[in-house]
Amino acid sequence: SGHLSHYGIKSLQCKPTRILSQLPCNSSYQRRLFANKNMTVELDSNTGVAVIQMKNPPVNSLSLEFLTEFSISMEKLEMDRECRGVVITSSIPRIFSAGLDINEMYGKTPEHTGEFWRAVQEIWLNVYGSNLVTIAAINGASPAGGCLLAMACDYRIMADNPKYTIGLNETKLGIVAPFWFKDTMMSVIGRRATEHSLQLGIMYSASEALRNGLVDQLIAQDKIMPTALSVMSEWLAIPDHARQITKSMMRKPTLDRLLTNRESDIQNFVNFISKDSIQKSLQLYLEMLRQRKS
Repeated sequence: SGHLSHYGIKSLQCKPTRILSQLPCNSSYQRRLFANKNMTVELDSNTGVAVIQMKNPPVNSLSLEFLTEFSISMEKLEMDRECRGVVITSSIPRIFSAGLDINEMYGKTPEHTGEFWRAVQEIWLNVYGSNLVTIAAINGASPAGGCLLAMACDYRIMADNPKYTIGLNETKLGIVAPFWFKDTMMSVIGRRATEHSLQLGIMYSASEALRNGLVDQLIAQDKIMPTALSVMSEWLAIPDHARQITKSMMRKPTLDRLLTNRESDIQNFVNFISKDSIQKSLQLYLEMLRQRKS
């Protein structure tokens, strides 16, 4: 319920419009850097653009600690009057985010599982409902929760590498993607493609993701960040209030659906993940990962 004020049109925090093509010389750049265990955040006060670099090795798993730090970082940027846009990317080679940390769901108490799922909801609410322009610079593989994080952004740029894949593959782990995962994907690629993707747990190659609209642009790996900043300049050329009201109009029904059903969604997840059959599936998956490492 604490998020309601973020998403109503009346609460939009309009910020002065600045165009990146009118930047001052490099010597006048004012950059502010803050970091925690799982990410670094750098805000350029002149451009109004922040870059969040995820750094939770080996694969940027979305642990409870990671999710909490990410949400706090987003909330800080949301309140910062100098910030107008955020680029989300990874500092780990070949991986954007491998998604939810299975260790947070296996062998844990219902209380812990509920706390974890609330944190998953929170990161989605903070990104999908942000007043800021959000761009995902997907510089590696992005399954499951990593795909959700990217889809929650306004624009997605992916490295043009046939080895990188993206998608919601929960069914392959014996897990069901919740309704707001489904709603997010459906708003990006449409109903039929979402139904096909979710039932089969499809992981799309970069070229397939572009073809079905899951990402907006493919670019060479070393051009991802310059491209993201260039695209950001186009978005920031639009007056904030007009863009924010339009974004709210498009996304508020989806946000409201989770906010209205938040507690039942948590309880449904806890009940589902606590089933013996699901715990067994997670155990087998973790054992497979350990065998790969060894």
